[in-house]
Amino acid sequence: MKIKSLSDIPEAMFYPLKEWSEQSIGNFNLLVGIGFIFVIFSAIFVVTYSIKMGKSDERTLLISLKSAYVMLVAIIACDMFFPRGYLVNQFFMFKYGIAFFVSGLYLFLQYRKDFK
Repeated sequence: MKIKSLSDIPEAMFYPLKEWSEQSIGNFNLLVGIGFIFVIFSAIFVVTYSIKMGKSDERTLLISLKSAYVMLVAIIACDMFFPRGYLVNQFFMFKYGIAFFVSGLYLFLQYRKDFK
């Protein structure tokens, strides 16, 4: 795949993944399965540290809002980075998995800093 403009860079970066996933149904199922496991793990990560922080008060409310902001920034960054021409649903799944994971990582770091 030739790169003609800056907008073609994400397409060129993920084109080998597209070719690999189209080689066999097993490869495609592996891609979907890994993405689904990543989304579930990331969501559990966020929920776990949200519960560990406890009830909502002035301090935890600010941490939760910043966590949501970090998630929003990750979603916007993934929208700019992932291609829109192929594997749209799979990249949608990875986008939200990354957003949950980054938010959970923020919650984890804040929990370690403020609560221990």
